[in-house]
Amino acid sequence: MKLSVRDIVSVIDCRGVINNPDANISILLTDSRSLLYSKETLFFALITEHDDGHKYIADLYNKGVRNFAIIKGHCSLDIQSDANYIEVSDTLQALQSLGSYVRSLFNIPIVGITGSNGKTIIKEWLYQLLHDKYSIVRSPRSYNSQIGVPLSVWQLSEQAELGIFEAGISLRGEMDKLENIIKPNIGIVTTIGDAHQENFTSLEEKCMEKLSLFDNSQCVIYNEDNELIKRCVEKKGFVNKVFSWSTTNSNASLFISQIEKYDNHTIISYNEKTIQIPFTDKASIENAITSLAFLLYLCSDIKDISERFQKLEPVAMRLDVSSGINGNILINDTYNSDINSLSIALDFLQRRSVDKQLKKTLILSDILQSGIEPNVFYAKVAELISQKGIQQVIGIGKSLMSRSHLFNIEREFYATTEEFLASGSWRNIKNSIILIKGSREFRFERITEQLEEKAHQTVLDVNLDAIIHNLKYFRSLIKPDTKIICMVKAFGYGVGSYELAKTLQERGADYLAVALADEGAELRREGISMPIIVMNPEKHAFNTIFDYNLEPEIYNINMLEAFVRESERRGILKYPVHIKLDTGMNRLGFTYNDIENIADKLNNRTGVEVKSMFSHLAGSDSLLFDSFTKQQIDTFKRNADRLESLLNYKPLRHILNSAGIERFPEAQFDMVRLGIGLYGISAKDNEVLKPVASLKTRILQIRNVELGETVGYSRKGVIDKPSRIAILPIGYADGFDRRLGNGKGKVMLNGNVVSTIGNICMDISMLDVTNVEANEGDEVIIFGEDITITQLAEQLETIPYEILTSISPRVKRIYYKE
Repeated sequence: MKLSVRDIVSVIDCRGVINNPDANISILLTDSRSLLYSKETLFFALITEHDDGHKYIADLYNKGVRNFAIIKGHCSLDIQSDANYIEVSDTLQALQSLGSYVRSLFNIPIVGITGSNGKTIIKEWLYQLLHDKYSIVRSPRSYNSQIGVPLSVWQLSEQAELGIFEAGISLRGEMDKLENIIKPNIGIVTTIGDAHQENFTSLEEKCMEKLSLFDNSQCVIYNEDNELIKRCVEKKGFVNKVFSWSTTNSNASLFISQIEKYDNHTIISYNEKTIQIPFTDKASIENAITSLAFLLYLCSDIKDISERFQKLEPVAMRLDVSSGINGNILINDTYNSDINSLSIALDFLQRRSVDKQLKKTLILSDILQSGIEPNVFYAKVAELISQKGIQQVIGIGKSLMSRSHLFNIEREFYATTEEFLASGSWRNIKNSIILIKGSREFRFERITEQLEEKAHQTVLDVNLDAIIHNLKYFRSLIKPDTKIICMVKAFGYGVGSYELAKTLQERGADYLAVALADEGAELRREGISMPIIVMNPEKHAFNTIFDYNLEPEIYNINMLEAFVRESERRGILKYPVHIKLDTGMNRLGFTYNDIENIADKLNNRTGVEVKSMFSHLAGSDSLLFDSFTKQQIDTFKRNADRLESLLNYKPLRHILNSAGIERFPEAQFDMVRLGIGLYGISAKDNEVLKPVASLKTRILQIRNVELGETVGYSRKGVIDKPSRIAILPIGYADGFDRRLGNGKGKVMLNGNVVSTIGNICMDISMLDVTNVEANEGDEVIIFGEDITITQLAEQLETIPYEILTSISPRVKRIYYKE
């Protein structure tokens, strides 16, 4: 979409300073970090729970942006004579109003998809099934929120023949706003599950809220075998406008008479016809039937429906980051292959490469697209790549190869993936951050396999979205002005410190804390610029602390004297330090009797300044120690008051850890320290936190073992009946504790809990899979959502910290965003 500022002002209820009403707007920006093309950008200064877009206006102006939507009277701006300032009462509402206006310009089929699971897969499958028949505009990735929906609708253009938009909600009343933007002619309901259930009194209430998206639709497509959705559809009065499918009701709009599963495909019979899909799991079958229902409703004249469904490809729901060979970092994104998803992936690459001396490389396949002449389309792709700062492009596919002249950067082009791999060119990519973005048919996983650093089939999946979710949860428990220190010591509690730190820096954490100076130095070398506290500094590490601008914890007089002397020797004024007060833990720290001595060492000295005073709680996670915890808090307050009175200035204070934030928020003082809670472990057994890490492996081999034989070292695994034994490439050297052998350890395999058998070996372990479906290559989950780290810790009579930090560095970490 492209509108003039004059057009936009006429749509939005606003005032402001409009210096150039004829300026054209083609890009709506809500995140200053995603700036692409400043000339035609309108920035909406949104106010969120923990950020304010107005503070980025000056920086965006310096980068060339000249159009801003701001909240009337919210802040004083340095008004520039060549910029437009559209003043509104609510910038989010203004963005939504603009989206609603754009939607009103189009008289084409618009599809709204809602539900708890399957929205994105159905959307992408509809695109795969119909992209050669219609020019389709659809939500990028999972843009289904109050912000994402208007940004999605803004993509509509005069070439559009079909729009497909997701809508997701987490609060009552939100769907009415999204309905006003999407105004779907056709509605699709997927499933209704527990996601975001905390804000609804029942699943039925949530289902009714979601269905309000279709109040003005002509048709609602859904699975009438789902009793909850069927009941709500009837309550909403939609009965006369439904196109339902069923496996039990032959009178449904689409009756599924038979579902036959085979090893690698499923045949679905309907109306004396069949389709075949290359999937066998229940969710994929339901999503395929819903997609079939849509095709039959919208365009029943399609003659090759069966062939289209056979070509369905999996939808990768995540964007992975992992280590590569030759000092490379890999970003693997085969989610979809349109220009919008490319823009989002390039934006992710751009954020991951800030302050890193890594070359930006893109490996790209031909892009599925329709409605735009290929030369014009690939010119847009080349311009996008240039604007995102890509330094090298490797194009694969005949369409790209024939248009190589459009790319004015270092470039290589190949007709096929096989040709690229055979060339050996991939071996020459070094010290790069590489985005691998390809259509399914090009099978770019073969490229990823060559470029990955480790081939170990055991991996630790780290969900960066879960990190963000957990950070938001703990922020909700404290005051807006209370600062958060995020603990990333011990290699980020085992999950990996850099990607974690980068995510936390982007999300506005105030401090990071590491155990050792070397950990902080590594983060600095990786481009982390936010303040970093070193919790266990040593005198021999002073050079590292000063060289990398790290802030040490100081816990005794000798270290305090030494650090003050070194700071003054270097001519540094007021270097920040953090004074640790012992309030009952009886580890490191100053006692009340040391406080006057601390003040004596600091007053009239200019080398250091106390940035904060803090202490550690010994048992804040246990009801048994609540009286002691309160005693510690009182002691800390008394000691901190005394030190502050002697220093004649006011350092920050913090004593709460993760458990303390949940259980004693009244003692949050100026800062809190978020550690294990960030990784999804709660002191209150709540279901709000999300697990961050999943340890997974795959079955190497399955063998039949006869009665009376044994499995593993010391013949501990005694076979008492003919059995099937699965061999896994994970052992105690990877972090799979030896105590979990001989049936004590439980893992997840194809939805079943199965037990270990025999001793856990250094690199190998065994499972008894006699009574479950299992095949070589099947995924096995050691811990994750179904078997949690907490449950595993209970089996071992230890704590979740030990489980996480025991995962070996040889286990590949894969970081992903949904």
